[in-house]
Amino acid sequence: MSFQGYLDNIEKKTGQSPSDFQAQADAKGFSDQGKLKPSTKAGEIVAWLKADYDLGHGHAMAIYAYLKGKRD
Repeated sequence: MSFQGYLDNIEKKTGQSPSDFQAQADAKGFSDQGKLKPSTKAGEIVAWLKADYDLGHGHAMAIYAYLKGKRD
């Protein structure tokens, strides 16, 4: 599956766009103005997305990659 395919499936499942997750990461203190803080670890993001959105590991890692700046 392509990166965009992961993002599309996540949005269908959760109703949240990647930019929505970016705003939530800011609100939760994982990032600042859309940029992940150096202290934020992938495991923290994965745990949050699994707990709040029931995402699997691969889909949670796709959001982590998006938050780190991957766009294609």
